[in-house]
Amino acid sequence: MKRKTKIIILVIVSLVIIAILVNELILKEGVERDPAKERVLPLTEQQSANEIGKAFGSDEDKSAIYPKSRSLIIKQGQEGGIILGIKNLLENSSDVSIFSYNVIVAESTCGDENVLDWISNGKSEDNIPISFGDIYATKIHILIPKKAPPCTVRYHIEIKNEIDGIYQEYDNILFTVTSKAR
Repeated sequence: MKRKTKIIILVIVSLVIIAILVNELILKEGVERDPAKERVLPLTEQQSANEIGKAFGSDEDKSAIYPKSRSLIIKQGQEGGIILGIKNLLENSSDVSIFSYNVIVAESTCGDENVLDWISNGKSEDNIPISFGDIYATKIHILIPKKAPPCTVRYHIEIKNEIDGIYQEYDNILFTVTSKAR
C-alpha cells in the first residue's frame, strides 16, 4: 500500500512539473512572437508590399517602416529585418522620380561594436524609379553577430530624390534594433 501511494505521489509530482514546464514554454513563445517585434524576413514579396502599405499612417507620409513599432529584438547569431517603404509624393515631377536611401547609425549603446556592419543587406540603394503615388518596398536585413553585446542601436534612414541630377533630402525615418542574448 505504501508503495502504491509513493508511486501515485511521484506521478502527480511529475505531471505538475510537466504542466509547469509546458506553461513556461507557451508563455515564452507568446512573448517572443509579439507581432510588434516580428523578425519580418520570412514574408514573401507580396506580403511585404501589403504590410508596408498598411504601415503608411496617412496619405502625406513619404516613408514607412514595417513593423509599425519601428523596433526589433534580434537574438545574437540570428537575422531579422525591417521593410522600408518609400512613397513618391512629388507632384511637380515627371511621371517617374528617382530616389535613393542610405542607413546610418543615429545612436548606439554597443560601445566599440561596428553596428553598421550588422546590416547584411540593404544598407543603401541608388537609382530607385518610383512613379507618382506608388510605393517602393525593400527589405533591410540585420544579422546580429554571435558575440555582439546585448545593446540597442537606433538607425537613421536618409531618403533622397534626384532633381536635375542632384540628390536632395526627401525624408528621414528611424528604427531601433535591440541585440538580445541567446
